[in-house]
Amino acid sequence: MTTPPLSNTLKVHPADNIIVALRTLTAGETVRCGTDIFQIKERINAKHKFAACDFAIGDTITMYGVTVGSAVKPIATGELISTENIRHAAAGFGERIPQTEWQPPAIKRWQDATFQGYHRSDGRVGTANYWLVVPLVFCENRNVQFIQHALEGELGYADHSPYQRQAQELAAQYRAGKKPEQLLQLSPQIDEPAAGKERLFPNVDGIKFLLHEGGCGCTREDSDTLCALLAGYINNPNVAGATVLSLGCQNAEVEILQKAIHRWSPNFDKPLYIFEQQKSRSERDMLARAIQHTFAGMAQANELSRSPAPLNKLNLGVECGGSDGFSGLSANPAIGRCSDLLVALGGTVMLTEFPELCGVEQELINRCADEAIAEKFRRIQSAYAARAEADGSGFYQNPSPGNIRDGLITDAIKSAGAAKKGGTSPVTGVLDYTEQPQRNGLHLLCTPGNDVESTTGMAGSGANLILFSTGLGTPTGNPVAPVVKISTNSMLAERMPDIIDYNAGPIISGDKTIEQCGEELLDLCIDAASGKLVPKAVQLRQDDFIPWKRGISL
Repeated sequence: MTTPPLSNTLKVHPADNIIVALRTLTAGETVRCGTDIFQIKERINAKHKFAACDFAIGDTITMYGVTVGSAVKPIATGELISTENIRHAAAGFGERIPQTEWQPPAIKRWQDATFQGYHRSDGRVGTANYWLVVPLVFCENRNVQFIQHALEGELGYADHSPYQRQAQELAAQYRAGKKPEQLLQLSPQIDEPAAGKERLFPNVDGIKFLLHEGGCGCTREDSDTLCALLAGYINNPNVAGATVLSLGCQNAEVEILQKAIHRWSPNFDKPLYIFEQQKSRSERDMLARAIQHTFAGMAQANELSRSPAPLNKLNLGVECGGSDGFSGLSANPAIGRCSDLLVALGGTVMLTEFPELCGVEQELINRCADEAIAEKFRRIQSAYAARAEADGSGFYQNPSPGNIRDGLITDAIKSAGAAKKGGTSPVTGVLDYTEQPQRNGLHLLCTPGNDVESTTGMAGSGANLILFSTGLGTPTGNPVAPVVKISTNSMLAERMPDIIDYNAGPIISGDKTIEQCGEELLDLCIDAASGKLVPKAVQLRQDDFIPWKRGISL
């Protein structure tokens, strides 16, 4: 019998009883995994798993060394693991068992490295320099858009749409008498994106408009949380100042916003201009004054330029979205290696998406620096899970149809791979939504698994840069924190180069190691933080902003 190649399969952890297919396997094929040889019983698509032993109903399924499911049907060795034969299951969590002393990675190469950032008076450093225009309530969204239309293009922050010529051509053809079915036969006339006017303020990276649907008609908890989130954005080191529009009678009151700002920044001194419509002479007068103050504030922000900052000033948010069966094998552990390097250099990392930590809670509890930190994580995680279950849901419903199609068939499988973004360092803090880190090191930040709600929360908690892995492809970005997108597989990187900044696919092919990719990601972070690399999401102006209401969002 011909010896099968070694690159077809992967057993992630010695205790695992399911095997990952690194390429599509066909029925009847013989494959090797380590010293074991398996006869494949049915087609196993790449990224999916097959049974490494026979399972009876109720048997535990293990991957990454943890419980990830339970068999609901008998499964023979070599058969596909699917939603038809297993269900989500996860181990519980309890008391903290402190881990052995952490061995940080070698950091000599970056010991004296710096990035070019914007230094704020509170000692924090921005990787960008933005001005915000923020409504306290959805009633002011229209007025915010008036300011956007007045300033964005005139100041040089609006690009010409590459689809404008297509729309002009379609309109011309329709006027010429073309029928709808004939219009569908036309070849689209799409231009390359073109820059608008030259920026008037070259040291200001943009003016961002945080439209939302909150602020009133909701619970007081929701409006208070919204104010805390907006305060976090205004306090973010990537923000130079802000213009705030208030109607005047909403739940999200100006005083609540101001208290939230000063809670995290007692000596707050950024330019902050607040306009309340119900106290103004007229809407036009309010908008005229808001535009005048915004312009002057941006001119002040333009006086600041980039200068060297140590890497311990980086606050890195780590995220995954549009995940696939390779996420936990390539991009996520590479991000984890980068996280460990940054923590060893004195920086801050925030691991989010609490529904996607289901099943690995005990490992994270054991990594907590002390019992108080562990107890806070247990409390927040348990409350979140209970609230989901009380509403007839649960963390088990987190994986999306796309996740499932590409091999993440239970939340515990998805979670065990997602947690790899947090590396191996001790957990030095646990943050509830909108809370700010008070020390360096790895923090667990409570957000939903929803990509945009999570990235929105990270920037609200002070992230000045975000690493985002994806296996299926997603354009997600953030208004103030540059989002660097990492592909888990080479096919995605080749198919969607317009949204991918870095390809971790060579880990799967064996051409690079996790350690190599993690080091390359740290270098990429330094370039992005310095403005040398403009991530694709920033280039595309992908300014996604969705505040989380403390209901059920997984």
